[in-house]
Amino acid sequence: MTPGQGGRIQVLDESTVSRISAGEVVERAASVVKELCENSIDAGAGRIRVAVTSEKGRITSIQVSDDGCGMSPDDAQLAFARYATSKIACIDDLFACSTLGFRGEALASIAAVAKVTIVTKSREGAGISGTRIVNQGGEILLVSETGCPFGTVITVEQLYFNTPAREKFQKTVSTEIARITGVIERLVITHPGIAFELTHNDRKILSVPGGGRLMDTIIHLFGLPVSRQMIRVHAEKEGIFVDGYISVPELTRKNQYQMFISVNRRSIRSRILSIAVREAYGTLLPTGRYPVVFIDLSIDPSEVDVNVHPAKREVRLSREEEVRKVLISAISGSLGGASLIPEAGSSGNSVSGAEHPGRIRYHLPELGGETGVREPLLRERISTERQLSLTGRQPDTSVESKLPDFQIIGQLGSLYILAGTPGDDLLVIDQHAAHERVLYEQVTEYAEQHHDLQELLEPVVLSLSPGESEALSAALPLLAEEGFCIDAFGPGTFLVRTVPVLFGQNIEPGEVRDIIAGIIGPGMPRGIDTREQVRRIVACRGAIKAGAFCTLDQCRELLQQLARTRNPFTCPHGRPTMIVFPKQKMDELFKRV
Repeated sequence: MTPGQGGRIQVLDESTVSRISAGEVVERAASVVKELCENSIDAGAGRIRVAVTSEKGRITSIQVSDDGCGMSPDDAQLAFARYATSKIACIDDLFACSTLGFRGEALASIAAVAKVTIVTKSREGAGISGTRIVNQGGEILLVSETGCPFGTVITVEQLYFNTPAREKFQKTVSTEIARITGVIERLVITHPGIAFELTHNDRKILSVPGGGRLMDTIIHLFGLPVSRQMIRVHAEKEGIFVDGYISVPELTRKNQYQMFISVNRRSIRSRILSIAVREAYGTLLPTGRYPVVFIDLSIDPSEVDVNVHPAKREVRLSREEEVRKVLISAISGSLGGASLIPEAGSSGNSVSGAEHPGRIRYHLPELGGETGVREPLLRERISTERQLSLTGRQPDTSVESKLPDFQIIGQLGSLYILAGTPGDDLLVIDQHAAHERVLYEQVTEYAEQHHDLQELLEPVVLSLSPGESEALSAALPLLAEEGFCIDAFGPGTFLVRTVPVLFGQNIEPGEVRDIIAGIIGPGMPRGIDTREQVRRIVACRGAIKAGAFCTLDQCRELLQQLARTRNPFTCPHGRPTMIVFPKQKMDELFKRV
């Protein structure tokens, strides 16, 4: 209540302040794992083990153990005090901070909303026993000696026991495990010298032996096929070091979820740096595709402000423009010195037609590549006909066409269909957006009626990283409802047996991977649930692509299908399917009226 409403300003009590602060730092179970693992890294750990348990649809405990420096009895108790830290001593230290943690509020915030047990033993202590401390809701309940090895074990139980509103908004266990796996993957990538292990109810999800080489980590997490398509990036200019790997243009993803960028080994999100990576590739990538990137920028800590975001996900760079230019130069230089000719039969993306990123048309003109009007090739006509036949059906008499009468004129740029109306207005239709709308409504109808499954001629084998595997496992029931029958087939491997009928009897691994990327990656508007995401992605991937040649009959068939939809004017993403150029407006432009 504001003073103008008759309320009085009050100083909040310590318990309320602690819970509010905890809400900023400890958003979910994955936040707990992130904060505790970062503390273990700062403690010099060479091995970190994360064990998560769950029961009856909720996470019951999170345990993070390490072989780091450990803590003395006094330091272990002080660690629960808010803003108690060994990382900095004054404000000036904040601008030269090289550790992942620095505020001294993570453990206090976790303890404010959970029961936390610490078992620790310092490598520098003189005693033979360690220390055990139990803290619940910010209050220390027990301090005792205990036998334990060097290092620290922290167990978090009853998370959000005193903040039921926050607990109510937690996702399903499978979703939370997928988020936790993503956190561990990013830490493994930025700290390849540390051995990590992640288990859920004693099921091993991730195990990386460490050793110090980023390439070994990439192989371990993403497999040999991805590692073989990596290009080394190593450059230095103006005190800015760029080190890591980028994918060849043949290997891309639908969004940025596999662009791992870090600054001083701190995994961050940066729109500026992500755009810089994309800019460095230039025309080597098709529109809407992103490379797989593992890049670390080493910059003087005094030029990096890490105290920007409560969860430390973002940083501010004092020389942002210089960093951007150095990053672009390093990546473009590495691409320029590599052989980018794709191997025959490679399927890094499964992007078809004119969108295929491996085509060398980006460098050399294609022989016999006439631009302008030409008759589509037989295979192009067959491919388009197959896609249109999958969405062809008897007209729904309950749906009245909202489109005007039209006469097909032709196709422009293998992208737009031109049609004239009885009033001599010109309709320009985006063929991909139009077919996407048709598919979307049919996919939605399928989900409601549960019919038209298509069994594949040959099951598609997917090899995924641990994070992708957990995300896919969480989405399997939902995907089954949408027509995908996907079975686990060993660690990190899945078999796709059936798909929605609109995909036909053949589907590339890249198609399914893009659906997964759409579910777990960024870019989907807020408020769009996972089921809706799947439907939109399925419609997008199954639609006629921009660059596909269509005959006049095929253009006519597509527009007739669009006319039978309930909303023919936009695609599922809100883009217009058509634009009208009124004859009167064109007459005005040509000074006829």
